Amino acid sequence: MSGSTFGTIFKLSTFGESHGKAMGGVIEGFPAGISLDVQLVQQELDKRRPGQSEVVSARNEKDEVEFLSGIFEGKSTGTPIGFTIYNNDQKSKDYSHLKDTYRPSHADFTYEKKYGLRDYRGGGRSSARETVCRVVAGALAKQALSQMNVRFSTYVIQIGNVKFESESFFDSALIEDSSVRCPDKKCS
Repeated sequence: MSGSTFGTIFKLSTFGESHGKAMGGVIEGFPAGISLDVQLVQQELDKRRPGQSEVVSARNEKDEVEFLSGIFEGKSTGTPIGFTIYNNDQKSKDYSHLKDTYRPSHADFTYEKKYGLRDYRGGGRSSARETVCRVVAGALAKQALSQMNVRFSTYVIQIGNVKFESESFFDSALIEDSSVRCPDKKCS
């Protein structure tokens, strides 16, 4: 398994760079016959879209997914699902001053050591922009699991030394109300 492929039965392989033409992926192992609502996928993408708050990138991307294969008449076909999300607001020249400087808390140095080259334009493949592909795959998986009567919830429990300590019940609406997706108002 390479660094751009995740999973074994449900497998996502991603491609693209933060400042390239597009990000995208291929999902293998998705069951046939699952009713898919592309608007629900877009709603999940809208939650992670940059430019929405002070805790995310100011980059203004629409993050509109285009499905290329594996879906016919609103249902999964059982064949690989291919998708693309075009980059529209990349400003590579904004990063030219970083050509010879590693950014603290970014993967620039590690990426160069691993691959022997460095894409300083926003981190290339090591950019958080790459997560857009995981959101698409997760949104599709969420729909499949829902049709199999599997329910779940995810949320952030810790960022740095700020930690959500409670294991007691909480209202899941608090997750959606938080800019960092933590159900504890004290941590948000």
